[in-house]
Amino acid sequence: MKKIISASTFGIILTLQAMTQQPISQTAGRLQLGAFAPEFARLNDDMLFGQIWNRPGLSPHDRSMVTIATLVGKGVVDASLAHHLQFAKSNGVTRTEISEMLTHIAFYAGWPDAWGAFRLAKDVWADEVEETDAKAAFQRQMVFPVGAPNTEYARYFTGDSYLARVSTGQIPFSNVTFEPRCRNHWHMHRALRGGGQMLVCVAGRGWYQEEGKPAVRMLPGDVVHVPANVKHWHGAAADSWFAHLSFELPGTKTSVEWFDPVTDTEYDALQTVK
Repeated sequence: MKKIISASTFGIILTLQAMTQQPISQTAGRLQLGAFAPEFARLNDDMLFGQIWNRPGLSPHDRSMVTIATLVGKGVVDASLAHHLQFAKSNGVTRTEISEMLTHIAFYAGWPDAWGAFRLAKDVWADEVEETDAKAAFQRQMVFPVGAPNTEYARYFTGDSYLARVSTGQIPFSNVTFEPRCRNHWHMHRALRGGGQMLVCVAGRGWYQEEGKPAVRMLPGDVVHVPANVKHWHGAAADSWFAHLSFELPGTKTSVEWFDPVTDTEYDALQTVK
């Protein structure tokens, strides 16, 4: 079994003071290991950070992204990754960029290591100035990106929604975000065999309803299995943003058929449901 030795084991504390407009310098090697391993300290400070990080081929921003991807890929999700996440933030890597990158890495490097990296990243970006924009504030509640305006399917939604393609391989799925009161129209996932949809709530509060049945509340962690050929709709609660992962299940002769919108009368009646 591979053993990960944390940076704290060696007493290495990174003291990276960098800006993308200025050369990157490092003195932690000499400060922490100069007397014990002077040649290692010199290589760390002068070659790795003094030369490699200052090469012109990539920006510090991009080198931070590459370094974090490499560390997570090797299963290094300890204090050294936390320091590189802090360094990445100082190099201009945004919360959205780190979230999207770690989501992508999860499918190549492994889900548990990505989760570990996300826990560290949340702490690093937690001290950002509180944003007043509601969408940006909602993004802070979840690890998946809100995504871009869902213009392709806007005609099938009441209110504004956003779409982020999370994966296009194996079983493709997306993160769909709804503003308060936003919901999609009644629709059906048709299939001759197989098919259907699976919804996994990741943030906020929402609703799911099949025709002829009571609406069901959706909270983070809830999973809804949508059978093929069943008319239904889903969307946000009136007073909350809402996001779910949407998995389109494979089947034969699959398609989506859209029907009428969910009326305000139908929707407002749900707000009294306990």
